[in-house]
Amino acid sequence: MSSRILPFLQNTWYVAFWSGDLVPGAMLHRRIANVPILFFRREDGSVAALMDRCSHRFAPLHRGKLLSGDRVQCGYHGLEFGADGRCVLNPYGTGNIPPAAHLRVFPVAEKHRLLWVWLGTNAADPGLIPDFSVLSTTAPEHVAKLDYIRINANIELVTNNLLDLSHTAFLHEGVHSNPDHVGAEIVVEETTDTVTVSRISPDVTIPGLMKLLVPHEMPRVEKWNRVTWFAPGNLLLQSGVTKPGDGREVGTGIYGIHFLTPETDRTTHYHFTSARWNVQTKPAANDHIMRQLSELRRYAFEYQDGPMIETQQQLVDEAGDDERPVLLAIDSGPVKYRRILTRLLDAEGSFVDHALVPTG
Repeated sequence: MSSRILPFLQNTWYVAFWSGDLVPGAMLHRRIANVPILFFRREDGSVAALMDRCSHRFAPLHRGKLLSGDRVQCGYHGLEFGADGRCVLNPYGTGNIPPAAHLRVFPVAEKHRLLWVWLGTNAADPGLIPDFSVLSTTAPEHVAKLDYIRINANIELVTNNLLDLSHTAFLHEGVHSNPDHVGAEIVVEETTDTVTVSRISPDVTIPGLMKLLVPHEMPRVEKWNRVTWFAPGNLLLQSGVTKPGDGREVGTGIYGIHFLTPETDRTTHYHFTSARWNVQTKPAANDHIMRQLSELRRYAFEYQDGPMIETQQQLVDEAGDDERPVLLAIDSGPVKYRRILTRLLDAEGSFVDHALVPTG
C-alpha cells in the first residue's frame, strides 16, 4: 500500500443519502468527490441533482429557496433554475439569460433504500449499482438504524479498515471480536471488479455482539466474516456464528452494510446499517436487540474506528510519499482492491503513478 492518494472514479455510482432523508419540499446538499451537488424532490416525487453553485458568482444554491414548479432560487441574487439545470429567470435588466448560466445536471437513482448519484460523462446505467437487495428483502424489524457519520480521512483508509477485520480483536475487543480470534484463517477471492476477504475461526469464544443474536448460552462457536468490496467504496459483510461442528446454514448473524463516499481528499461520508439473517431469538426481544445492535455499531464506528483512522490520516500526511507502510499477510485484501481501483482509473483515463501501487 502507498500513502499516495488515488484520484476519484467518475463513471460510477456514489451513495449520496439514505433515500428517506430527502423529503418533499426540502433541499439537501453533499460534496461528493470534491463536487458540490444540490438534491431535491420534484413535485412528482422524483429526484433532481444539480451543481450546487450558481453560475453567476458561484454562490451555494442550497442557501436559497425551492420554489413551486421545481425551481431553485439563488439566495444571493435571485436567479432561478429548473430541475433540468436551465436558468429560467434573470431578474435584472432585460432578463436576458446567458447560455453559460445553465447548471450541470447529475443522473440519480433510488435503489436499495439509497439515493445514488453518477458523476461521470458515460451513460449512467442503474444496472451497475451493486446488489444490496438484502436491505429491501429483510423484514424491517430486523434492519438496524440507517445511520451516517463523517470521517476526517481519505476513503482508502476507511476501506482498508473494513476490508481487513483483524483489527476487531484489538480495537473492538469483547464486542466484535476477542483475542483468540486473531489466528483466524484468511481467504481472499478476487473477480474482475470485486474483492472478498473471509476470516474463519472454527472454535473460539463468542463475541458480545453475537451473544445478542443467539437464543441460548453458547460460550464456544465457529465464527466467520465474509466481506466483499464493490468499487468505488461499497462493502457487504456477512458475519455469523454457529455451534462448532454444525453447518453454517443453521447459524445466525448479521449483514454489515457499508457505503463509503469520498467528500474530499481528506473526508469521507459513511452510511451504514445491518440486517439480521436466520433470526432465532423470540419476536418479543427483537426491538431491544435491534436498539442494542444499532448503538453498538455506531459506537464502534464513531468512537473507535473514526478516531483511530482520523489520527492515522494525520500521521500518513506527516510521513509523505517517501515512507511506505509495511505489508503483512492481513493486507492482501486491501492490496488487491487497490489494484482493481487503479485499473478502473486507468480505463477512465485518470493519471495513476504505478510506481506507488502495491505489487506485494
